[in-house]
Amino acid sequence: MTVSVENLMRQIESDVLRARRQQVLARGHADEYRDLAIFGEVDSLLRRAVEDRDHELLLLPHFLSSDADWQLSLRLRYASHRPVVGPLLLALKRRVLMPLTRWLYEFSLENFRRQRRINSVLFACIEELAIENARLRQALAGPRHATPAPRSSSEQGEA
Repeated sequence: MTVSVENLMRQIESDVLRARRQQVLARGHADEYRDLAIFGEVDSLLRRAVEDRDHELLLLPHFLSSDADWQLSLRLRYASHRPVVGPLLLALKRRVLMPLTRWLYEFSLENFRRQRRINSVLFACIEELAIENARLRQALAGPRHATPAPRSSSEQGEA
């Protein structure tokens, strides 16, 4: 007896999708998810955004690059504008204040990393939806914007 791995994987993926859908519906999410096809499309779109997209190559951050405020800075930088007392203050911050507040810094750092990941995934989802929207617009615009062949001068005279 031979078993097709592709068929088996498809069946497993289908079972996992149905189980996930049941969990989502049990928690009271959108009624549209009762339709397995809609749930499957949403699941597929979000999965592509999270797993298949290279988050370093997204288009939306390119538009935001002129405004660096959206990016989270994960590195703690010490600097001083004081030429004489500055190095002493920096040493004090590094040797005394940083060890005292390291727990807060590490806690915040983990939250910042998590937020950066969420932002990246949201950007990928937005881009995936924008691509899907553009494809749908092209499909809808195709038949409507088909330009008729120009009529010859003899046809225009007869009309």
